[in-house]
Amino acid sequence: MLNYAFPEINIKSLLDTTTTLGQVIELALYALVAMVVTTIVLLIYGKFAKKKLKDKNNLTIRFTQNIIRTAIILAAVIWVLVSATATTDIGKVLFQGTAIIGAVAGLAAQPVLGDFFSGIAITLNKPFEIGDWVELENGTVGVIADITPRHVVIRGLGTVDIIVPNSKINSLIIKDTSFKKLRSAKMTFNVAYGSDVEKACEVIRNVITESELTVMAAKETEYGPVYFESFADSSLVLATVIYFKQATSFLAVKDDINRRVNDAFEKEGIEIPFNYVNVVMKK
Repeated sequence: MLNYAFPEINIKSLLDTTTTLGQVIELALYALVAMVVTTIVLLIYGKFAKKKLKDKNNLTIRFTQNIIRTAIILAAVIWVLVSATATTDIGKVLFQGTAIIGAVAGLAAQPVLGDFFSGIAITLNKPFEIGDWVELENGTVGVIADITPRHVVIRGLGTVDIIVPNSKINSLIIKDTSFKKLRSAKMTFNVAYGSDVEKACEVIRNVITESELTVMAAKETEYGPVYFESFADSSLVLATVIYFKQATSFLAVKDDINRRVNDAFEKEGIEIPFNYVNVVMKK
């Protein structure tokens, strides 16, 4: 007769395993609920803020919007930590050990707080606006695309985004080339000595007014004035300031104006000088 030995079942171990599994499932459910609610709240707030952007200052609204998004996400994380059984102890430590954790967090968050308060200073002083074309003293150029509690996003040429901390950009010299809702840029043209300056200025002025990419700065101002700026080594320098819409690429405007000026100069017989060298051969 065969004897079978049944395995011993540790009831306490099984209950602990079941309890742990239940806590994990509970944590996952809390996290799922927090994710869904947070997504819905952010979508509703995003639509509300988008409508308000038309009436209020873009820079201030964008900065505030990013702060509120961060606060909503942080509140959702804290709710999960405090509510779920598996993370209750962590939540208690966060709220009860405020002295030690506050000191550690204060030291670790100094750069974050510096950027945050610099962002507030930027939104109050408004050295630029969303959509402005700026040039920083370190040579960085691009369009202001966004501002967050930590940094400013500058959209450069192509698909390059330049991230500059708020505390850093707040201490830099910024050249803003935007004129209200328009952008502006200076362009220079060289003509040979002996050229008819008045005729050359008129040709450039006509090119600017005929271009579909340029606009008038203001109704009471002259459209496309051209100035005799200086005498160069081998040419006369004529300068003008062009204005164009925010959405228009400066490279596209520059290309259009240069092509038109080159064709007009050639048609009118205005010489564009270039450097050349005379070689004298001695016997």
